Amino acid sequence: MEGRKVAIITGSSSGIGLQTSVLLARSGYLTYATMRDLRKSSPLKEIAIKEKIPIEICQLDVTDENSVSNGIQSIIRKAGRVDILVNNAGYGLTGAFEDLSIEEIKLQYETNFFGLIRTSQAVLPIMRAQKSGIIINISSGLGRFGIATNSAYASSKFAVEGLTESMSYELEQFGIRTIIIEPGIIKTNFINSSKLAVKAKDSNSPYRNFMQNSEKGTIKLNESGQDPELVAKIIMKAIEDTNPKLRYLAGKDVEQIMEIKNKLSDEDFHSMLNKMGD
Repeated sequence: MEGRKVAIITGSSSGIGLQTSVLLARSGYLTYATMRDLRKSSPLKEIAIKEKIPIEICQLDVTDENSVSNGIQSIIRKAGRVDILVNNAGYGLTGAFEDLSIEEIKLQYETNFFGLIRTSQAVLPIMRAQKSGIIINISSGLGRFGIATNSAYASSKFAVEGLTESMSYELEQFGIRTIIIEPGIIKTNFINSSKLAVKAKDSNSPYRNFMQNSEKGTIKLNESGQDPELVAKIIMKAIEDTNPKLRYLAGKDVEQIMEIKNKLSDEDFHSMLNKMGD
């Protein structure tokens, strides 16, 4: 393992995190695949053993400061360096804004935004000492435009976008790159693991019919989503680019929507999304 570049990926038990861990390990990176619940590690373990690729599975809960600190320090002690951090851990919270409790929104931000801050700040001292490193933050197409019933999730990803863009100015002097990946609809267990706001389940909610129609549309969209391996390949491309960009779209759907958004006024784009939801 001497001389290998080292990658850390959060949220690696399934979907984008799992596929990214596998692809980086296949490409020769000593890959530390982290997850909150090690009971979900079996699929990744089976691939690592079968292919004999360098994956180490570690427990790390991005919402717990001690877990992040202990986990990252343990990896650094073993590997001696960190070349890549992929901040992938996250989940969706759905519900009309009025139906979201402040506690539910805070929990959304603890994982999607503050969790990313914790892991990034934990690796930055060693990256600065190395004078090299790449921090990749998994955002979303919903980090560029908001949609109904996703105010908490979209706003957390908007926050990731602003944070990452600001970090880029500060870190480039130390040879550290920051990258935003913006997936569209990807076939993962993301919808199954998404949380529905408690009030949104109430049959008396004024948004009940709206939510039911939205759920049907989301399920239909997910069926036509692309494989999470696509996002892993975009992440690898971003790592290897000699002339790297700050943002990388991942998916034909989000590419098409952003192309349209860039041509329309905010009002016309709003009207277009409303029609798509009908």
